[in-house]
Amino acid sequence: MKKNALIYCRVSTTKDTQESSLERQEEELMKFAFEQSYKVDGVYTDQHSGYEMDRDGLLEMLNCIKGDKIDAVFIQDETRLGRGHARIALLHVMKKYGVEVYTLSDMGPIALNDMDDMVLEILAIVEEYQRKIHNAKIKRGMKRAVENGYKPEKNLKGKGNPDGRERLDLPIDQIVSLKTNGLTFSEIAVTLQGFGYQASKATVHRRYKEYEKLMKD
Repeated sequence: MKKNALIYCRVSTTKDTQESSLERQEEELMKFAFEQSYKVDGVYTDQHSGYEMDRDGLLEMLNCIKGDKIDAVFIQDETRLGRGHARIALLHVMKKYGVEVYTLSDMGPIALNDMDDMVLEILAIVEEYQRKIHNAKIKRGMKRAVENGYKPEKNLKGKGNPDGRERLDLPIDQIVSLKTNGLTFSEIAVTLQGFGYQASKATVHRRYKEYEKLMKD
């Protein structure tokens, strides 16, 4: 069974003369992917600077990578993916999702220098520790919430609104209780997330302010 791949082509300007360059990149990369025994599931193109991340084709490709099982991305050379910090950030995303990057210039997997390898390794380590810190915050918040009388089995609800976005059903009494016991809005949001709520700091803050206003009226 062939693995799934995407093709990404980019030129830096929107001049009409660049259209032929995009077509040539796509044609060459299609052939290259076939030779590497990959099945191309999509082709994404941009006429935009490689230093920018706000590229329609690139963002669509990243959404596809996050949502589907993609094994590789084929590009003409490493600068087509991005330049400067954007290039490193995108290589990090590819590595995170287990996507191999093939370049026509390398005639195979992208050839990274020692500095690139080191930076990508550092980014991976930092991201892993950020994940551990976030999980530790959730665990700490849940423990404090339970100690302060929060009973998740009485508050968790699994409602859904098939007609569209609904107002999040959050336990305002517990938000008030946790706030009274000294937790910040960020800590309360993280705690509620640990109990299954899709709560952001902004939403928790807004609900608490609504409660305060109601109490004053």
